[in-house]
Amino acid sequence: MDWYPLYNSLRIAAISCGIVFFAGIAAASFAARLPRWLKGILDVVFTLPMVLPPTVCGYFLLLLFGVRRPLGRLLLRYGIRLVMNWPGGVVAASVVAFPLMYRTARGAFESFDDNLAWAGQTLGLGNIWIFWRVKMPACRQGILAATVLAFARALGEYGATSMLIGYTPGKTATVSTTVYQLWRTNDEAGAFFWVMVNLAISTVVLLVVNLLEDRQKTGGRRREELRGTGSGH
Repeated sequence: MDWYPLYNSLRIAAISCGIVFFAGIAAASFAARLPRWLKGILDVVFTLPMVLPPTVCGYFLLLLFGVRRPLGRLLLRYGIRLVMNWPGGVVAASVVAFPLMYRTARGAFESFDDNLAWAGQTLGLGNIWIFWRVKMPACRQGILAATVLAFARALGEYGATSMLIGYTPGKTATVSTTVYQLWRTNDEAGAFFWVMVNLAISTVVLLVVNLLEDRQKTGGRRREELRGTGSGH
């Protein structure tokens, strides 16, 4: 059994999830503070890959990073080739997963109580400290949900990935492209196996998230109980 598709899918999903985590949080935090009309414009730009067909996203990526395109030739001078190479899968997965991270994180930031940030500023705390130690913990449920959605989207990406990196066993094959290739060659048993592998991974990820959320809620109730006990004394 060749496990390369699983390894490559997890590698692409993990790296792209890390990229969209920081990029999505930065974009969401920035957009949450903007006027409504400007926020609407950014929403269109940032969420466009979510409504476009994945193959259309892959086509635009080919226009950008193709070896005959200016940007593709520039990257190739530095030894970076994205077309028909697994790093291109990271780019494709990041593009299609970014809108999920951005929209979910932006909703979490918009529900944040700014009074907490203002209270920290009155205590002389810096904005960066407030963001990572006050705002992020307060919004962690939304951020966690956004991260899981981005990872799951990147793990199951097919359209843009197949357009940009194709399918080469042992080089660019992912679980999604392998399922299609096996089905196309009438290997239904092999395709079903990889479908079940992807399903198992997604199920485990969602179960872990639910467990973390339950622990967070339990910890919050315990803190409230301790505060109530302390105030009673």
